[in-house]
Amino acid sequence: MLLKNLFIENSETASDIRIQDGRIAAVGILDALPGEEVEDFKGRLALPPFIESHVHLDTCLTAGDPVWNKSGTLFEGIECWAKRKEKLTRDDVRERVNRVVRMQAAHGIQYIRSHVDVTDSKLTALKAILELREELKDLVTIQVVAFPQEGIESYPHGRELMENAVKMGADCVGAIPHFEFTREYSVSSLNFAVDLACRYNKLVDVHCDEIDDEASRGLETLAARAYETGLGDKVTASHTTAMHSYNNAYMQRLMRLLKMSHINIVANPLVNTHLQGRIDTYPKRRGITRVKELGEAGVNVSFGHDDIFDPWYPMGAGSLRDVVFMGLHVCQLMGYDDIMNSYRFITTNAAKTLHLGADYGIKKGNTANLIVLDAKNYYEALNTDAPILRSYRAGRLIARSEPGKTEVLL
Repeated sequence: MLLKNLFIENSETASDIRIQDGRIAAVGILDALPGEEVEDFKGRLALPPFIESHVHLDTCLTAGDPVWNKSGTLFEGIECWAKRKEKLTRDDVRERVNRVVRMQAAHGIQYIRSHVDVTDSKLTALKAILELREELKDLVTIQVVAFPQEGIESYPHGRELMENAVKMGADCVGAIPHFEFTREYSVSSLNFAVDLACRYNKLVDVHCDEIDDEASRGLETLAARAYETGLGDKVTASHTTAMHSYNNAYMQRLMRLLKMSHINIVANPLVNTHLQGRIDTYPKRRGITRVKELGEAGVNVSFGHDDIFDPWYPMGAGSLRDVVFMGLHVCQLMGYDDIMNSYRFITTNAAKTLHLGADYGIKKGNTANLIVLDAKNYYEALNTDAPILRSYRAGRLIARSEPGKTEVLL
């Protein structure tokens, strides 16, 4: 198969991509081989597939069931989910996750890191999503984070449940230090999570300081443990919204540790601008971590959707375009180059977060995973909400769309 006339990652020069046996055989100006299938994209944008760095597949599509989160706060969302969790069944989880993964695939997503609540004695959602991880592997790659929604130290048998989840096949160890009962519990939970990951050779992804409290400083503990253990970039801190309230003197010291640790940061612009700042009068905080400053310091930052129509976020269609669009606004990353290169938050930066390795990306020899957008570059794609024309996985077409047509009649 030969894909012709593509602008690869905002290149100003069109290239062709040859796919053979599920891999990228050549990139450049190429002539069709005898009998080769050819599709001419006439100057459209080609990118590596989008990566969802942070989402909760187990909670998706449950908003309002059985109650709505009326305050719009993180903590009422946790209370709402605790009620919904009582109704979980294997079939319920499988049906909802199947639907939402296909929504994401239609938007060019081929890799998903999902946090799955394991503060459930039956581990119902974890079992269902581990099944789907295998069943859906030809459509998407799913990484599973064992996520203790109600805490490790503050939830009955929390440590046991976490270790059971890892033994069952979770890819990453999670934690939620800002929700633990005490600062001592917070530190203990992080030490346990990192030690567990070391024992079982797992990645780490922590819901870290997702709160407006300037005193919430789990990130320094997590980064120190990443540095001391040598886990480094196998460790991710998600949210880190307390960072928007840290004083600059403390932030200067913390930034040094973050760089030394090689930790990843995931920001969730849609959900955190919705949840955070709820107890502020005015001025109201934007509720998102210091994306611009982290990037300038060389800390890897990616973006995630976080929630899709669930107790924490009553909207969402699984499109990372919406996430990037919001992120650029609230982080004030609106320079031309900022916008043009913002696809990296959901591609190359996210690939580092998920630890995907060298096989990710459009280059000769790699697996033929790529998407084609109806635009000539990402600036245009973002501004016009360009559709994903094609999504190829291992050279096989897994999603397609045709551009819509609108006419102004007057």
